[in-house]
Amino acid sequence: MKRIASFEVNHDLLTPGMYTSRIDGDITTYDVRMVTPNGGVYLEPAASHTFEHLFATYVRNSDFAEQIIYAGPMGCQTGFYFLVRNLDPADAIRLVQQTMDFIADYQDSEIPGVSRIECGNYLLHDLEGAKKMARTMQPVLKDWTVEDLVYKK
Repeated sequence: MKRIASFEVNHDLLTPGMYTSRIDGDITTYDVRMVTPNGGVYLEPAASHTFEHLFATYVRNSDFAEQIIYAGPMGCQTGFYFLVRNLDPADAIRLVQQTMDFIADYQDSEIPGVSRIECGNYLLHDLEGAKKMARTMQPVLKDWTVEDLVYKK
């Protein structure tokens, strides 16, 4: 079988940040890497699950809602994929920065979409952990530019 693009990236060179993983026509896949791959520290499932709910809710309610395709966790527990359609890279960076701010500052005690009817694992959530994940990413992405979206070789 043909190797997929994400397996072509040297994970030993990746550091936390936001990268363009691939572009397929009008769809761009961003790799929002939150911890160093194979570094021994991974995203906690409960915190990641809550982070996903908050991230998806925020971006799908943003000015770019119609351009959002998907936001979800990587199986390796080191980050999230963020897929958009026809969204300028600078806007994508700003949106992810704003989303980190939203999650880090989230004050409501109710997490969107967390009931047995709405979620397939509604008991697995950690709001404080999700907020910590976002706070960790805020300084990483603070001055991120379009030029920073390129994987290190």
